Amino acid sequence: MQRPQKPADKTVDEVWGIADWLHSSGGLAESTRDLYRRDMTDTVSWLESTGAEAPATTTRTLLRNYVRYLVLEGYAPRTVSRKLSVLRRYFDWADEQGLTTANPTIGLHGPRGVSKLPEVLKAHELEALLRKPLMSTADNEARDIRDLAVVEVLYGSGLRVSELCSLTIDNIDLDTATAWIWGKGSKQRKTPLSDPSVKALRRWIEEGRAAFVTAETPDEVVFLNFRGRALTPRDVRRIIDRRSVSATHPHALRHTFATHLLDGGADLRSVQELLGHSDLSTTQIYTHVSKERLREVHRNTHPRG
Repeated sequence: MQRPQKPADKTVDEVWGIADWLHSSGGLAESTRDLYRRDMTDTVSWLESTGAEAPATTTRTLLRNYVRYLVLEGYAPRTVSRKLSVLRRYFDWADEQGLTTANPTIGLHGPRGVSKLPEVLKAHELEALLRKPLMSTADNEARDIRDLAVVEVLYGSGLRVSELCSLTIDNIDLDTATAWIWGKGSKQRKTPLSDPSVKALRRWIEEGRAAFVTAETPDEVVFLNFRGRALTPRDVRRIIDRRSVSATHPHALRHTFATHLLDGGADLRSVQELLGHSDLSTTQIYTHVSKERLREVHRNTHPRG
């Protein structure tokens, strides 16, 4: 039997409907939408290289081969699982739209990876991030004021990097030490600001921010980069790299925030609300982190540990 071919006058997107699928997936954060688009574009490119010209010609066997390809290419199990999750979302939609005769992701499984607990910063690592860099000069004062405010807010309120970058002046109230955060799925939550965060933010807004303002600077954005535009996740990564004493990433501050709350006696539901998790099971990973930290303390301090 001759295999159906992609119509010559149709683009890849028209055949696979990626834009329509993303449009139907309402409530996604822009960063998540971009990630889904990249994952599906990469998948489609691989599938078409094997001869699958459309959703209808994509089989479970082909997708299994794709998973095997990802593993052989060295992708982490967690990344493969994410790509599989995106595939399932897409083919669920494609099946509903009649683009397939059978959903090829049914019964499709990814590799089983070792569960890895979130990274929590040690006391000296956190202290270094909150301390003024040793190589700092008078010319870098405005930058240092901004960087400290970034670290204080990430750790003091447990924000995602994307949430910090999109923070606006109208959404923070320094007098009441609160902020309104737009999280994943365009969900808004009210979160407290720590006293050091308020102090650092006030100094940044009143003393440091003006040094970064250009003619194109949006008035409402809190954190700016050297081009006078809203800080990007890549900018935040550079800030963390510049101040840290060991290799880490900005999200570790969020992990540390959550773990320290649980260590201090906070209940899981409160931590869930502060983190903006829609599912309590996502927050429960931090109880494992907290317990593992207690076991480590016992091992390192007890004579028979």
